[in-house]
Amino acid sequence: MPASTTAPAVLTAKALLLDMDGTIVNSDAVVERCWRDWAVSHGLDPQEALKVVHGRQGYATMAILLPERPMEENYAENTVMLARETADTDGVVPVGGAPEFMASISALPHALVTSADKALATARMTAAALPMPEVQVTAESVRASKPHPEGFLMGAAALGVDPADCIVFEDSAAGIAAGQAAGMRVIGVGPRAAAHAPTAHVPDLTAVDVTASPDGSITLTLQSA
Repeated sequence: MPASTTAPAVLTAKALLLDMDGTIVNSDAVVERCWRDWAVSHGLDPQEALKVVHGRQGYATMAILLPERPMEENYAENTVMLARETADTDGVVPVGGAPEFMASISALPHALVTSADKALATARMTAAALPMPEVQVTAESVRASKPHPEGFLMGAAALGVDPADCIVFEDSAAGIAAGQAAGMRVIGVGPRAAAHAPTAHVPDLTAVDVTASPDGSITLTLQSA
């Protein structure tokens, strides 16, 4: 019998909101290096720590892992962690298909919505040789970290697009939850995303074809994993 095939999923939107780490930039090597060291220095299991790191701002991760510690200490230590992560770009590369994907959306409404601050986002996008979107929502922009929807709602507002007309690209549990809480559809990218019930899932960005319509809508054709 011939192998079964799955028809590609087709989604339409007016704007795209992109997470950075794990979605368009593969920074896992740095993230794991820095957070393993941090976990060990605090007597925590590094493997358990890495389960909650992805998608959140550092202070929010610290609050989960050290729930009794004053938040002021988390903010202070997060500043140190951000500086270390910004200085370490060894192993930072684009996610598969990201250069072509970013080129295909360059003239379309899109924004970066990341838990990194602007310095870290700039360092990683530069290391991965990806263009920085004109519209950026970084850690300095928001009061609440993902999984709170604030960042994605700010991105939609900056682009002048209703949240329901936006599609989010995300890789983490926290990010997918944030996009869904914002009332947006979410395309999960990569292995972490599949377990968190995104609207659709792709193994990487090579599976995403982008076309623009004369009416301004964006059509995304997703090849199944």
